[in-house]
Amino acid sequence: MDHSGVVLDVDGTVVRGDDPIPGAREGLDLIADAGLDRLFVSNNPTKAPPAYVDRLGRAGFGVTEAEVVTAGTVATSYLAEHHTDDLLFLVGEDGLRDQFAEADLRLTDDPAAAEVVVASIDRDFHYDDLTDAHEALADESVPLIGTDPDRVIPAPRRDIPGSGAIVNAVAGVAERDPDTMLGKPSEPARRIVLDRLGLPGEECLVVGDRLDTDIEFGRRAGMTTVLVTTGITDRQRLERSDVTPDFVIDSLAELDGIL
Repeated sequence: MDHSGVVLDVDGTVVRGDDPIPGAREGLDLIADAGLDRLFVSNNPTKAPPAYVDRLGRAGFGVTEAEVVTAGTVATSYLAEHHTDDLLFLVGEDGLRDQFAEADLRLTDDPAAAEVVVASIDRDFHYDDLTDAHEALADESVPLIGTDPDRVIPAPRRDIPGSGAIVNAVAGVAERDPDTMLGKPSEPARRIVLDRLGLPGEECLVVGDRLDTDIEFGRRAGMTTVLVTTGITDRQRLERSDVTPDFVIDSLAELDGIL
């Protein structure tokens, strides 16, 4: 069928660090030539859309803020809708804390005062953070919200632990599952993405390197799913999975056979 829009993952799909992945320029040119509306959707919660405009710009890609949605975007929107007056205890980095503060969400550093615990990637994660989260979640009425499920993420030199690793640590010490997990493939993320594109899922492609987030996101939204093997999932890992994307390509340059 003809498609009107495309959802593009960022890390492992378009760039690794600040460097473009081979074939990414050709793929984005193919999307532009096909006249598709595009949206870059990242499960990185630490950077707001303007930071992605700068980052993708350094890689040579011109992108506007309106073309970017991140897990930080989704988390901020979800909390503003469902926990606007609650005190949030954040296990996460300053980049996410700043997004919450800009949206006038209420933050606390006192675990005893927490009404919601939010867990996310934190490259300064410390045993004391785990202790504080355990204290905050001792009250079972306090929900645990994860910004995204990515346990491992692509980095310039090698894959590194992501938000999912921190969320799992906090959930483990609390001896319960997260009450809500945001980012791809969650329903709040799908709603924001489809609203931003203004298209039904059936008219969209989703292109990404992860089966459990990108491809599952597209499957739930009714999108045509395209796995690119330049990031987390290679063909060997795909063979061991029971997930079957609609298409598998080895770089974005191969989108010409789909578009």
